[in-house]
Amino acid sequence: MDEIRYTVTGMSCGHCVVGITEEVSQVSGVSEVSVDLPANEVTVRGTTVDDERVRAAITEAGYEVAGLATA
Repeated sequence: MDEIRYTVTGMSCGHCVVGITEEVSQVSGVSEVSVDLPANEVTVRGTTVDDERVRAAITEAGYEVAGLATA
């Protein structure tokens, strides 16, 4: 199972969490989406996760991917 963590800017509330979760969950191969508001991170898990499509889904939700999160 793939896991990719993104740093996302513009998130500030529960509405942000719901919007990102709904959009990213629709991407083929994604089985789990976790949003951490204080850390500005979105973690995506699944099989054969398409990074480009996940980034597009986050953008479609109205937020900006600043890059990949580091440990």
